[in-house]
Amino acid sequence: MSDTLDALELETRPSPQWSVIWLHGLGADGHDFAPIVPELVRPHWPALRFVFPHAPVRAITINNGVRMRGWYDIASFDFADRADRTGVLESVAQVEALIEREQARGIPPERILLAGFSQGGAITLAAGLRRQVPLAGLIGLSTYLPDMAHAADHLVAGAQRQPLFMAHGQGDPVIPIVHAQQSAQALQSLGFDIEWHAYPMAHQVCAEEIDALAAWLDRRFAAAA
Repeated sequence: MSDTLDALELETRPSPQWSVIWLHGLGADGHDFAPIVPELVRPHWPALRFVFPHAPVRAITINNGVRMRGWYDIASFDFADRADRTGVLESVAQVEALIEREQARGIPPERILLAGFSQGGAITLAAGLRRQVPLAGLIGLSTYLPDMAHAADHLVAGAQRQPLFMAHGQGDPVIPIVHAQQSAQALQSLGFDIEWHAYPMAHQVCAEEIDALAAWLDRRFAAAA
Protein backbone atom coordinates (compact mmCIF):
# COMPACT_ATOMS: atom_id res chain seq x y z
CA MET A 1 0.00 0.00 0.00
CA SER A 2 1.74 3.13 -1.23
CA ASP A 3 0.45 5.45 1.50
CA THR A 4 1.43 3.15 4.35
CA LEU A 5 3.92 4.71 6.74
CA ASP A 6 7.48 3.45 6.91
CA ALA A 7 8.00 1.38 10.03
CA LEU A 8 10.54 -0.58 12.00
CA GLU A 9 9.40 -4.18 12.50
CA LEU A 10 10.51 -6.74 15.06
CA GLU A 11 9.26 -10.32 15.29
CA THR A 12 9.60 -12.32 18.49
CA ARG A 13 9.50 -15.60 16.54
CA PRO A 14 8.88 -16.64 12.93
CA SER A 15 5.31 -16.69 11.58
CA PRO A 16 3.75 -14.11 13.92
CA GLN A 17 0.20 -14.83 15.07
CA TRP A 18 -0.40 -11.39 16.57
CA SER A 19 0.63 -7.82 15.74
CA VAL A 20 1.30 -4.87 18.03
CA ILE A 21 1.30 -1.47 16.29
CA TRP A 22 3.11 1.01 18.58
CA LEU A 23 3.06 4.77 17.97
CA HIS A 24 5.88 6.97 19.30
CA GLY A 25 5.68 10.43 20.87
CA LEU A 26 6.36 13.88 19.43
CA GLY A 27 9.85 14.36 18.00
CA ALA A 28 10.78 10.69 18.32
CA ASP A 29 10.53 7.95 15.69
CA GLY A 30 9.75 4.27 15.44
CA HIS A 31 13.05 3.30 17.04
CA ASP A 32 12.08 4.96 20.32
CA PHE A 33 10.12 2.05 21.80
CA ALA A 34 11.88 -0.86 20.08
CA PRO A 35 14.03 -1.48 23.21
CA ILE A 36 10.86 -2.20 25.22
CA VAL A 37 10.27 -5.46 23.35
CA PRO A 38 12.73 -7.69 25.28
CA GLU A 39 11.60 -6.13 28.57
CA LEU A 40 7.91 -6.67 27.83
CA VAL A 41 7.64 -9.99 26.02
CA ARG A 42 7.14 -13.19 28.04
CA PRO A 43 8.51 -16.56 26.82
CA HIS A 44 5.12 -18.31 26.71
CA TRP A 45 3.41 -15.67 24.53
CA PRO A 46 2.44 -16.39 20.93
CA ALA A 47 4.72 -15.14 18.16
CA LEU A 48 4.33 -11.37 17.82
CA ARG A 49 5.13 -8.82 15.15
CA PHE A 50 5.83 -5.36 16.59
CA VAL A 51 5.29 -2.54 14.10
CA PHE A 52 6.84 0.80 15.08
CA PRO A 53 5.81 3.36 12.42
CA HIS A 54 7.56 6.68 11.89
CA ALA A 55 5.19 9.66 12.05
CA PRO A 56 5.36 12.21 9.21
CA VAL A 57 7.58 15.28 9.66
CA ARG A 58 5.49 18.42 10.21
CA ALA A 59 5.76 21.93 11.65
CA ILE A 60 4.78 22.09 15.34
CA THR A 61 3.27 25.45 16.23
CA ILE A 62 4.09 25.49 19.96
CA ASN A 63 7.72 24.66 19.11
CA ASN A 64 8.03 27.83 17.01
CA GLY A 65 7.10 25.95 13.86
CA VAL A 66 10.13 23.68 14.03
CA ARG A 67 9.62 20.60 11.86
CA MET A 68 9.79 17.22 13.55
CA ARG A 69 8.05 13.89 13.51
CA GLY A 70 4.56 14.27 14.92
CA TRP A 71 1.13 12.71 14.57
CA TYR A 72 -0.54 16.14 14.57
CA ASP A 73 0.27 19.80 15.10
CA ILE A 74 -0.02 21.26 18.60
CA ALA A 75 -1.41 24.73 18.14
CA SER A 76 -2.25 25.53 21.76
CA PHE A 77 -1.30 24.68 25.32
CA ASP A 78 -5.03 24.42 26.12
CA PHE A 79 -5.83 20.70 26.21
CA ALA A 80 -9.43 21.32 25.17
CA ASP A 81 -8.16 22.48 21.78
CA ARG A 82 -4.59 21.22 21.80
CA ALA A 83 -4.61 18.72 18.96
CA ASP A 84 -4.94 19.76 15.32
CA ARG A 85 -8.09 17.84 14.36
CA THR A 86 -7.17 17.51 10.69
CA GLY A 87 -3.81 16.04 11.66
CA VAL A 88 -5.45 13.64 14.12
CA LEU A 89 -7.81 12.33 11.44
CA GLU A 90 -4.98 11.98 8.92
CA SER A 91 -2.97 9.95 11.42
CA VAL A 92 -5.98 7.81 12.32
CA ALA A 93 -6.33 7.01 8.60
CA GLN A 94 -2.63 6.10 8.41
CA VAL A 95 -3.03 3.80 11.42
CA GLU A 96 -6.00 2.17 9.70
CA ALA A 97 -3.78 1.55 6.67
CA LEU A 98 -1.23 -0.18 8.93
CA ILE A 99 -4.00 -2.33 10.42
CA GLU A 100 -5.17 -3.25 6.91
CA ARG A 101 -1.63 -4.24 5.99
CA GLU A 102 -1.43 -6.56 8.99
CA GLN A 103 -4.74 -8.10 7.95
CA ALA A 104 -3.37 -8.62 4.44
CA ARG A 105 -0.46 -10.46 6.06
CA GLY A 106 -2.86 -12.82 7.80
CA ILE A 107 -3.38 -11.19 11.21
CA PRO A 108 -7.10 -10.65 11.93
CA PRO A 109 -8.25 -7.54 13.85
CA GLU A 110 -8.97 -9.58 16.98
CA ARG A 111 -5.24 -10.35 17.13
CA ILE A 112 -4.00 -6.81 16.55
CA LEU A 113 -3.17 -4.48 19.45
CA LEU A 114 -2.75 -0.72 19.05
CA ALA A 115 -0.43 1.07 21.47
CA GLY A 116 0.96 4.57 21.77
CA PHE A 117 2.94 6.90 24.02
CA SER A 118 2.05 10.60 24.45
CA GLN A 119 1.04 11.91 20.99
CA GLY A 120 1.02 8.35 19.73
CA GLY A 121 -1.28 7.39 22.58
CA ALA A 122 -3.63 10.21 21.65
CA ILE A 123 -3.90 8.75 18.15
CA THR A 124 -4.42 5.28 19.64
CA LEU A 125 -7.39 6.53 21.67
CA ALA A 126 -8.79 8.56 18.77
CA ALA A 127 -8.50 5.57 16.41
CA GLY A 128 -9.98 3.22 18.99
CA LEU A 129 -13.11 5.35 19.33
CA ARG A 130 -13.66 5.22 15.57
CA ARG A 131 -12.79 1.55 15.08
CA GLN A 132 -15.67 -0.25 13.35
CA VAL A 133 -14.20 -3.73 13.80
CA PRO A 134 -12.80 -4.07 17.34
CA LEU A 135 -9.11 -4.77 17.86
CA ALA A 136 -7.73 -7.07 20.57
CA GLY A 137 -6.96 -4.07 22.76
CA LEU A 138 -5.77 -0.48 23.06
CA ILE A 139 -2.79 0.80 25.08
CA GLY A 140 -2.45 4.49 25.94
CA LEU A 141 0.68 5.49 27.88
CA SER A 142 1.21 9.03 29.25
CA THR A 143 -1.51 10.38 27.01
CA TYR A 144 -4.96 11.93 26.70
CA LEU A 145 -7.99 11.77 24.40
CA PRO A 146 -8.05 14.56 21.80
CA ASP A 147 -11.32 16.49 21.42
CA MET A 148 -12.63 14.80 24.55
CA ALA A 149 -15.74 17.01 24.72
CA HIS A 150 -17.00 15.40 21.50
CA ALA A 151 -15.93 11.82 22.26
CA ALA A 152 -19.50 10.52 22.14
CA ASP A 153 -19.94 11.99 18.64
CA HIS A 154 -16.90 10.08 17.37
CA LEU A 155 -17.78 6.75 19.00
CA VAL A 156 -18.58 3.91 16.60
CA ALA A 157 -20.96 1.22 17.85
CA GLY A 158 -18.98 -1.77 19.10
CA ALA A 159 -15.74 0.12 19.69
CA GLN A 160 -16.32 -0.26 23.45
CA ARG A 161 -15.58 -3.97 23.13
CA GLN A 162 -11.87 -3.10 22.91
CA PRO A 163 -10.21 -3.42 26.34
CA LEU A 164 -8.03 -0.43 27.20
CA PHE A 165 -4.85 -0.14 29.28
CA MET A 166 -3.88 3.36 30.42
CA ALA A 167 -0.93 4.41 32.58
CA HIS A 168 0.44 7.83 33.52
CA GLY A 169 3.08 9.57 35.59
CA GLN A 170 1.83 11.39 38.67
CA GLY A 171 4.42 14.12 38.09
CA ASP A 172 4.09 14.37 34.31
CA PRO A 173 4.91 18.00 33.33
CA VAL A 174 4.08 17.51 29.63
CA ILE A 175 0.59 16.03 29.99
CA PRO A 176 -0.56 16.64 33.59
CA ILE A 177 -2.22 13.53 34.98
CA VAL A 178 -5.59 15.26 35.39
CA HIS A 179 -6.03 15.25 31.60
CA ALA A 180 -5.36 11.52 31.44
CA GLN A 181 -7.76 10.90 34.33
CA GLN A 182 -10.48 12.94 32.63
CA SER A 183 -9.88 11.04 29.38
CA ALA A 184 -10.14 7.68 31.17
CA GLN A 185 -13.36 8.78 32.86
CA ALA A 186 -14.83 9.94 29.55
CA LEU A 187 -13.98 6.65 27.85
CA GLN A 188 -15.28 4.64 30.79
CA SER A 189 -18.57 6.54 30.64
CA LEU A 190 -18.83 5.47 26.98
CA GLY A 191 -18.53 1.83 28.00
CA PHE A 192 -14.82 1.06 27.65
CA ASP A 193 -13.31 -1.46 30.08
CA ILE A 194 -10.22 0.38 31.33
CA GLU A 195 -7.32 -0.79 33.44
CA TRP A 196 -5.75 2.35 34.92
CA HIS A 197 -2.35 2.78 36.57
CA ALA A 198 -0.51 5.82 37.94
CA TYR A 199 3.17 5.84 38.90
CA PRO A 200 5.53 8.27 40.69
CA MET A 201 7.29 9.35 37.49
CA ALA A 202 7.39 12.15 34.92
CA HIS A 203 6.67 11.86 31.15
CA GLN A 204 8.24 8.44 30.74
CA VAL A 205 7.79 4.69 31.17
CA CYS A 206 8.87 2.74 34.25
CA ALA A 207 9.61 -0.94 34.97
CA GLU A 208 6.49 -1.38 37.13
CA GLU A 209 4.37 -0.07 34.26
CA ILE A 210 5.95 -2.54 31.81
CA ASP A 211 5.20 -5.39 34.23
CA ALA A 212 1.57 -4.27 34.60
CA LEU A 213 1.21 -4.02 30.83
CA ALA A 214 2.72 -7.48 30.41
CA ALA A 215 0.17 -8.91 32.85
CA TRP A 216 -2.66 -7.18 30.95
CA LEU A 217 -1.37 -8.51 27.62
CA ASP A 218 -1.04 -11.98 29.15
CA ARG A 219 -4.79 -11.90 29.82
CA ARG A 220 -5.52 -10.79 26.25
CA PHE A 221 -3.53 -13.70 24.83
CA ALA A 222 -5.03 -16.20 27.28
CA ALA A 223 -8.58 -15.10 26.49
CA ALA A 224 -7.98 -15.69 22.78
CA ALA A 225 -6.28 -19.07 23.21
